[in-house]
Amino acid sequence: MTVELNESGIVYSVNRVGRLVRKAGIRARTKRKYRVTTNSKHSYPVALNLLNREFTVERPNAVWLSDITYIWTSEGFLYLAGVVDLYSRLVVGWSMGARITSELTLDALNQALGRRQPEPGLLHHSDRGSQYASDDYQSLLEDHRMICSMSRKGDCWDNAPMESFFATLKKELICDEQFVTREEAKAKIFEYIEMFYNRERRHSSLGYQSPANFERLATLA
Repeated sequence: MTVELNESGIVYSVNRVGRLVRKAGIRARTKRKYRVTTNSKHSYPVALNLLNREFTVERPNAVWLSDITYIWTSEGFLYLAGVVDLYSRLVVGWSMGARITSELTLDALNQALGRRQPEPGLLHHSDRGSQYASDDYQSLLEDHRMICSMSRKGDCWDNAPMESFFATLKKELICDEQFVTREEAKAKIFEYIEMFYNRERRHSSLGYQSPANFERLATLA
């Protein structure tokens, strides 16, 4: 048994401290692994920044924001692609998978299209990543007569509301969680987005209403 003397002259056992720490459920917080989700080194054409940080819009389905983030699990990274309606901050489409693929972003956009069925002319804003600049993704935008806008290179502020959603998700759900499996993470993220964030979480930018309620009241006005 190791015995040490602290600055106050109190003798303590390192082994005893260890037992007390384990009993209290205290554990060290390790630094989260960092993962790059934007690959802008590709040969696809990129669009101009048509959104130009105009983050206030007057109706739903006028501007959608898209991006990808990652969540660490004991099985490895889980990637989340999301589509947010800028008008209400409602998450209208999302998809999760073990790899960053074109299917990940296509699935999120297809879900949004199926739910909202927007009219032609919607402005779709994303970063310059290969998933968004790819032929398949751009063809889907063209098929639905959506206008493509992309952030300037390396400027996350051009997509600030989308970044804000991901930051909120990680702060409120993921920060103190250690997911054992990707399926566990998927279940928790699904519940957070569909049951809490869209329906219940209040936003200061929406007059402290939830995204769903903000849209509902707008249709009654």
